[in-house]
Amino acid sequence: MTSDIITQKVIGCAIEVHRQLGPGLLESSYENCLIYELQQIGIKAVSQIELPVSYKGMKIDAGYRLDILIPDLLIIELKAIDKLAPIHSAQLITYLKLSGIKTGLLINFNVTKLVDGIKRISV
Repeated sequence: MTSDIITQKVIGCAIEVHRQLGPGLLESSYENCLIYELQQIGIKAVSQIELPVSYKGMKIDAGYRLDILIPDLLIIELKAIDKLAPIHSAQLITYLKLSGIKTGLLINFNVTKLVDGIKRISV
């Protein structure tokens, strides 16, 4: 599947999670439920993957973790905050650059309508 098709499916799953749970929970609740929904439709997704920094040919564990990774296709960064800020987009862009993956989704579940909390980023 292409990243566009995967992105659409992920958004559909995220909307289902938000429809069931609504806003106001911890990010980890949304993460676990979204992983479940993705697995139900046959998408292999893994959570809390370490992302090392490559510095002068060395891999350095700097404590970065991807919320959800669909290997080789998509990084999903989840939030459960009042409002997305530019730093959240910058964080996802950095993860995309470090991983070599071209597309990411920034999803904030703490909104009334989830479509208002989704941002697609490509590098």
